[in-house]
Amino acid sequence: MKLQTPVSQLNRVGKVLENKLARLGGYIVGDLLMYFPFRYEDYSNVATIDSLKDGQQVTIKTTINLISSKRSPRQRKIIIEALVSDDTGELRLVWFGQPFIKKVLSAGDTVYFSGKVTDSMFGMQMISPSYEKIKKNVETAHTARIVPLYPLTAGITHKQIRFLLKQIIDEVKTIPDWLPQDICERADIMPYSEALHAIHFPENQRELDLAEKRLKFDELFILQLRAVLIRASHDTSIAPQLTFKEKDISSFVSSLPFTLTKDQKIAAWKIISDLEKKTPMNRLLEGDVGAGKTVVAGLVALNAIKNGLQVVMMAPTEILARQHVASLKKLFKDIDISIALVVASETSAIKFETTEKTKIGKKREVLAGIKAGKIHIMVGTHALLSQAVEFHDLGLVIVDEQHRFGVEQRKILKEKSGNVNTTPHFLSMTATPIPRSFALTMYGELDISIIKTMPSGRKKIKTRLVEPHHRDKAYTFIAEQVGKGRQVFVICPLIQENEEDKIANAGSEKKTVMAEYEKLSTQVFPNLRVSYIHGKMKTKEKDEIMQAFGAGDIDILVSTSVVEVGVDIPNASVMMIEGSDRFGLAQLHQFRGRVGRGEHQSYCFVFTDSDSKKALDRLQFFESTIDGFALAEHDLETRGPGDVYGTSQSGMMQLRIATMQDTDIIELARDIAVDIDLNSYPTLKEKIVEWEKSVHLE
Repeated sequence: MKLQTPVSQLNRVGKVLENKLARLGGYIVGDLLMYFPFRYEDYSNVATIDSLKDGQQVTIKTTINLISSKRSPRQRKIIIEALVSDDTGELRLVWFGQPFIKKVLSAGDTVYFSGKVTDSMFGMQMISPSYEKIKKNVETAHTARIVPLYPLTAGITHKQIRFLLKQIIDEVKTIPDWLPQDICERADIMPYSEALHAIHFPENQRELDLAEKRLKFDELFILQLRAVLIRASHDTSIAPQLTFKEKDISSFVSSLPFTLTKDQKIAAWKIISDLEKKTPMNRLLEGDVGAGKTVVAGLVALNAIKNGLQVVMMAPTEILARQHVASLKKLFKDIDISIALVVASETSAIKFETTEKTKIGKKREVLAGIKAGKIHIMVGTHALLSQAVEFHDLGLVIVDEQHRFGVEQRKILKEKSGNVNTTPHFLSMTATPIPRSFALTMYGELDISIIKTMPSGRKKIKTRLVEPHHRDKAYTFIAEQVGKGRQVFVICPLIQENEEDKIANAGSEKKTVMAEYEKLSTQVFPNLRVSYIHGKMKTKEKDEIMQAFGAGDIDILVSTSVVEVGVDIPNASVMMIEGSDRFGLAQLHQFRGRVGRGEHQSYCFVFTDSDSKKALDRLQFFESTIDGFALAEHDLETRGPGDVYGTSQSGMMQLRIATMQDTDIIELARDIAVDIDLNSYPTLKEKIVEWEKSVHLE
């Protein structure tokens, strides 16, 4: 057995189970060892039958006196009953719908049973307890200990995963500790191989606590080391020093139709101060939905352009890239600045004359204009990283809603910047509020500016969690809003259901874009202009629909989360969210931010079919606050970072065991990472490179 051994070679793994394990990411032995439990049942208390109390989680060591099966008269399910005993008394055990148990257990067997004791009309009993036959000199895996429970997929049980892990757990001894001994001592953490063993099969609670501390430290330490490495590379890089063009900036600010907020002024000044230094700026600009980050970005971009340098603004989607072009065009309407759009489907420019009419010819001229420095701002998606795009003298890179911009991408932009001796300044922007403790952990390499105050004059969006029987009232209200000339977003969690989903969800209505569009356009609002948009549509189709919606030619737009960020429709006053329990609070807050962008009072209606108390509590909290940071804190506490910010935010899913509540370990990891000389630890540098590859930074 080796770490690279395929799981198919393990005892009792056939083709079916192999495919199911693959769904969990378990292809080889090493994958299974890194598949951590999400919680534990403490069955380490082995008690005698006469000492059992109602509600107790416990293990008993007994002999089976009698075991039988019968069919329940109502549900026609098989019921297995057993009578077991120890030296102190007898106990009844019951299993429902598990006929195979009678084939596994027989009268006379000595067995550990673990479960919850309940007091019933038949006396004390255990319902569906875990069981494990007692074998001489063999340690238990499912009973009489702290028992791990794992994230599962259809057709796999906790018992199967524990059975497989029991076969391979000794392999942890062959895994070298990636942390040097002196760092382990400073952090006061157990050896890596011991932690891996104990996370699956802890001897006691103290050993489990120590294992969790070690593995949490590992996750957080690698993030902090990466931050140290990026900071170090920035400290040794030379950036173009940009002087503050006070006259141009003052003229720009005074031309705006609104006054900058205090937070906007502070953020802009911090960024301009960073740009004056000869080391590259590396800053994260956080701002709640509608707080005015684009104006700050425009202001600092103008300062860079007036210093004779070019600016890149990257967005994750074409919709958002086009939105930025529209915003910049408005901001710079009276200033002679040329802007190029570079996306997969189009390369074009504003305030830049092209002579050739063909699309290919126009693209060629725009790319030549970028290379010659005649185009000042290049806005686009990852198409900006393609070989065809070369810059004249790139001084500032602004990346929007793409928190993790990898070392490789920075390297590409530096090589294409037109000046190999300098590294462009870097500004990352996000409208997803990230609590400071979390931001410092995930983005420790970045300085952070936060815009919290909203521009004056913006009306508070009224939010309502609508009960199912009030749905018609909401529809009446929407019709009234459209009658006043307003527009409406309707968000659904799915595009459409496949046949399997329809069978699985029979009896419950799952909200999908296509079904909702059909219902609203034909039954509820047959006289209104209803359309739809989703991520699987072609870019051209999406653009046409968003342009029509922006022009006021569509009254109601049914959409998936494709409109989550960046879409600016000032005339939209109602956001209606179906299946809201399926979204995180941070995402719901982003949806809500698509309205309230104009002069009209705006509304957000939240619908759910869920009767889960936890889901309803979350939605009531959303209804009660418009503070994005408070919502993000609440979501982090209840759901964890992978759910809040999405698994694609590279690195998020690496926090499989640590949480933002582990503040002591976060501080410990940061203190040690900052205090060591990474050049003295080449293996740690290798680990960071390996980690970056594994999380696909892009």
